[in-house]
Amino acid sequence: MNTIDKINKLSQSEFVEIFANIFEKTKWIAEKLYNQKPFNNFEDLCSKMLGIFKTASKETQLKILREHPDLANKVTVNLLTINSRTEQNNAGLDQCSEEEFNEFKDLNKKYKQKFGFPLIIAVKGKNKIEILSEFKKRILNSVDDEFNEAIIQVGRIANLRLNEINIK
Repeated sequence: MNTIDKINKLSQSEFVEIFANIFEKTKWIAEKLYNQKPFNNFEDLCSKMLGIFKTASKETQLKILREHPDLANKVTVNLLTINSRTEQNNAGLDQCSEEEFNEFKDLNKKYKQKFGFPLIIAVKGKNKIEILSEFKKRILNSVDDEFNEAIIQVGRIANLRLNEINIK
């Protein structure tokens, strides 16, 4: 049986458990997606899931953005979802020097004060230096430009997470 057949046969609780954190702490998207079964293929599932996010109201999208964690925050590391912790650790954000941790902390604070949500960046394949550099550029963006960039980044993160799902 191929993957999409297995996915289409999942119970609602199994389905939601697997897809609940594709969008950070946003289980309702998985619940809504479940009602769109059966899926023709995995691309169909991905497209429909991203569509739910992209057609949500701006207020709802903002709520989703606010669910994302700060980058390289030693204080909240234990509150990260397994996805976020793995992604940040793979990018080396758990191995910052004291100076780098302080720089991230300062940027996280200034960024959230300016935009009202944390910096969102698909960190897969990036290292802490690249992420810090991107952070310093993006904090200079206008609120509208940064909101739009955050939406794009959430879509990238969702795609990356979807592609890592392995249904047994």
